[in-house]
Amino acid sequence: MAEVHDLPGDAVGVEISLEEVEVALLLSLAAQMADFIAPQPLESDDPLVALVGIDPSAQMSDDPALQRLLPDAYADDPDASAQFRRFTERDLREAKVRNALAVAEQLSGSPSVVMVTGAAIAPWLGFLNDTRLTLATRLELSEDNHDELADLPESDPRAGLFQVYDWLTFLQESIVQRLLS
Repeated sequence: MAEVHDLPGDAVGVEISLEEVEVALLLSLAAQMADFIAPQPLESDDPLVALVGIDPSAQMSDDPALQRLLPDAYADDPDASAQFRRFTERDLREAKVRNALAVAEQLSGSPSVVMVTGAAIAPWLGFLNDTRLTLATRLELSEDNHDELADLPESDPRAGLFQVYDWLTFLQESIVQRLLS
């Protein structure tokens, strides 16, 4: 099972020891998240739209997981939320894709030990959080049903998904605890 260790000396970051199957799982999740969150190609001939990254077609997704990852900015003002989304969603999606790809790049070659330091810390934590939120949404996880999902029989297809969610939670929490100490 994954282990997170402090770096020697005064270095800021963590060392993550991973088994081969854990590396493969993280690589698969990173590829899936990058595909899932990637913005659609811009369908505008306006050079300003392309230069600034305005997305005139951006709107709230019907997918609950995307709604969780890209929530409305103004719960009480749909027009303001739509305007905000036009100007920010593309960049937010691209940043989330960059996080997933940065993790995948660091894991390429299937290393058993990964050094997460400096500029690599934010992408790792962002990727783990986005992936956990997506899985929690797919599982319809809440405080009320956490224990119920944790006790699912292995024959239930949600059991494996919950185990991945739980492992990602452990990994994220371990990294944050080490960084805070």
